[in-house]
Amino acid sequence: MSEDGDEDNYNDDDYNDDDYDDDDEEDDDGNDEDDDDEDYVPPLCLRAGAGCKTNIRVENLESIGLDDTVHDIPDMDSCSTPPLPGKVEVDKEDVILGERVSMVYHVCLQQLAEYLTLPISHCPTSQCGVPGPYHVKCKERGTAIILEWICENGHCVWQWNSQPMFKFGMQAGDFMLATNILLSGNNYAKTALLFRFLNMGVVNRATFFRVQDWYCVDAIKDFWQVKREEVVSRLKSKESVVLLADGRMDSPGFCAQYCTYTVMDNDSKEVVHVENINKRETQRVSVRMEKEGFMRSFDTLSKELKIAEICTDAHSQISALFNPKRGQYKDTGVFHSLDMWHGSKNLGKKIHAAGQRKGCSILLQWMKDICNHFWFCCKTAENYDEFFDLWIALLHHVANEHEWGVDECLHRSPGECLHGPLGDRNKDWVLRGSEAHNALAEIIRNQRWLQQVPKYLHFRSTAELESFNNHILMYASKRFCFTPPVYEARILLAALDYNHHVHRQPKRRPDGSLQCRKLYNKKSAMWSLYIMKEDKDYCYIPELQRAIIGKRLSMGRGLPRRSQDRPEDPRRHGLLAGVPAPTMQELLDKQSCRGAVMLQ
Repeated sequence: MSEDGDEDNYNDDDYNDDDYDDDDEEDDDGNDEDDDDEDYVPPLCLRAGAGCKTNIRVENLESIGLDDTVHDIPDMDSCSTPPLPGKVEVDKEDVILGERVSMVYHVCLQQLAEYLTLPISHCPTSQCGVPGPYHVKCKERGTAIILEWICENGHCVWQWNSQPMFKFGMQAGDFMLATNILLSGNNYAKTALLFRFLNMGVVNRATFFRVQDWYCVDAIKDFWQVKREEVVSRLKSKESVVLLADGRMDSPGFCAQYCTYTVMDNDSKEVVHVENINKRETQRVSVRMEKEGFMRSFDTLSKELKIAEICTDAHSQISALFNPKRGQYKDTGVFHSLDMWHGSKNLGKKIHAAGQRKGCSILLQWMKDICNHFWFCCKTAENYDEFFDLWIALLHHVANEHEWGVDECLHRSPGECLHGPLGDRNKDWVLRGSEAHNALAEIIRNQRWLQQVPKYLHFRSTAELESFNNHILMYASKRFCFTPPVYEARILLAALDYNHHVHRQPKRRPDGSLQCRKLYNKKSAMWSLYIMKEDKDYCYIPELQRAIIGKRLSMGRGLPRRSQDRPEDPRRHGLLAGVPAPTMQELLDKQSCRGAVMLQ
């Protein structure tokens, strides 16, 4: 025993063995319990050992207030429920431009939603507080899917939308779908049918038409004006500009509602001007629309460019405008030339009609050769006299006369064919003086047609313009009807597409060779080789989309419920039919009377 110890002190109640713990003892298995429990905390023991010179009693310890007590409890602010994210708002163009979009099946999305746990333990609705988990409900709205977490009492704990939202509640997916249906040249009815077959939601029909009317049409027109000014500014530096012009009707025959008159630069093959004429603007007479379109285009471009020549087809009303005596544009100094392709086509029609006569069927065998000879004469001749000498030689050649003397009828000097030795023939010669030869001579010597020959000697062709007219079908098909503002916007989209991709390079294989494909022409029954071009990039579309989204953001209001009222809309001139429409009941009564008469 220690010399400082006192046996009586050990027997004092303050030093009773009950105050000791058996921490150093081992259990029955001989294992230390402290080693098995990492979270074990030894009990707090307040005591004074035998070696202490001063006895410390518990009742003598200083009391500690509740405010001074330190509890091992986490801070409530740091463990509060984090706020759930709100809807993604479209406050600028970059929020949705360039973002990828995917098609999602509801069953897969709901599977993901039910697997996740919201960081909300109780329903936040006042006087509810029902604990989770919550039921996940899917519902459609347009092209979007909305997920709702519902508590047992039917309260919505949280709502999630698969699309960003514009101000005033429009979904970005609905807006972009309506926009891109127009920008891609598609039709709403066919797109809606596609979505229906896929069992997908689609933007509402009325919403689509209002979106394209209020946001897309004006943005496309403004965008076209910017791009057009770039083309015109490049042409202003040229001393003389040669233009190609042609009109396109939206339907064949004399019932067209729209005429699109397009002017293209002959050198760059870029569209310089587009004019859309509505039938209402020409007193509802379709045959006047092409002339009206030419006059508007020429008046506009003559103020911007130094036009030296303009080439059109052989439209009689347009040719009359350049009549040297009484034409409206006779003093402009602009030379009016005619398209070679249309000239050759009209010549072929005359020969084909002559070949239908009795005894003239042999002309059908020579039709293609005669048209090719016309091309050769226009390309080779420098003036009218050279053209006529080459052209009149055709009457001798078809009769197997390759050298001839003085033609007394035409007062021409002797001549000969310019071709070399002839090989094997697959067609018969036309007998001089026969019915077929006289019919051909009548066509070749036609004075009215020969007066137009000087307009062909510049050897101009509007083939590229015909290609553009065909390209318009991608954006404005003749099988669908469009309102005047939308029709104009679709034509301008075709012009933007054509100008942007007109200079595409030929597509090449890895070894550098050109990629070609074979095409069969059913009319000529011949195969031809077509050189493929590089794929279109459409890199101007994001700029156009940005302009359309900017219009939506800058309006400061929701989508209007009525169509926009434009002062230049040709529908202000009245109904296209020209007479007021009867009521539904009147038509029904008329139909019933007609059916009764048929039954009798």
